[in-house]
Amino acid sequence: MADQILLRDDRDGIATLTLNAPDRLNALCDAMLAALKAELLALGADPAIRVVILKGAGKAFCAGHDLKEMQAARGAPDKGRGYFRDLFDRCTEVMQLIPALPQPVIAQVHGIATAAGCQLVASCDMAVAAEGTRFGVNGVNIGLFCSTPMVALSRNVPRKKAFEMLTTGAFVDAAQAQATGLINRTVPGQLLGAETWALAGVVAAKLSGAVKIGKRAFYEQIEMSRADAYAHAGAVMVENMLWRDTEEGINAFIEKRDPDWR
Repeated sequence: MADQILLRDDRDGIATLTLNAPDRLNALCDAMLAALKAELLALGADPAIRVVILKGAGKAFCAGHDLKEMQAARGAPDKGRGYFRDLFDRCTEVMQLIPALPQPVIAQVHGIATAAGCQLVASCDMAVAAEGTRFGVNGVNIGLFCSTPMVALSRNVPRKKAFEMLTTGAFVDAAQAQATGLINRTVPGQLLGAETWALAGVVAAKLSGAVKIGKRAFYEQIEMSRADAYAHAGAVMVENMLWRDTEEGINAFIEKRDPDWR
């Protein structure tokens, strides 16, 4: 519903999650983090969903953590250090749920994606952005180095560019974000929804089990040495190759027909 902080819409095997706090630029407040965690866990257990799109309502994708909520916690007698430790732990959990999700997650980005909002984009498997979107890890501008956003950012963009963004607090535009690997493509604003949906549709049309086993293997092998990665990837391909639907897909390709996947 319109008053919910996170909206979910399922259609054609694609689930769209909408951050729905436009008056706060979809900040990752306590309620938003809780809602995201619950919905991501639910999606992971939903075999009907093949792809997830993550977007923001209003004029921005996500402006990061809710600074007003954080400042209020600073003065509470029962919060302070313990609250901040718990907050960043909860945020980290949500960010790690995205690559752990069986389904590919595509960020649909517009306006701004700053600090933990930029981290959210970097945590997604793919991202499409509207022209004019700005990305930044700007915490250093207010005396708070974006240390947790740094983890996802530095695994997406080249080291020196990530360090420049983190230490200058400067924005990069969508074209720069695409050139450095933070996002996959940049499109005119009026085409953002259609282009993101088209990309999701292409992925959703593939054999779901193959995409899921491939996503898990992708993130597992990327942390390994080259030799270990090849050994692991080879074992995954053997498992995949023995599936009935993979046999059917290969036969269909050879026979020049559509596969009958079950």
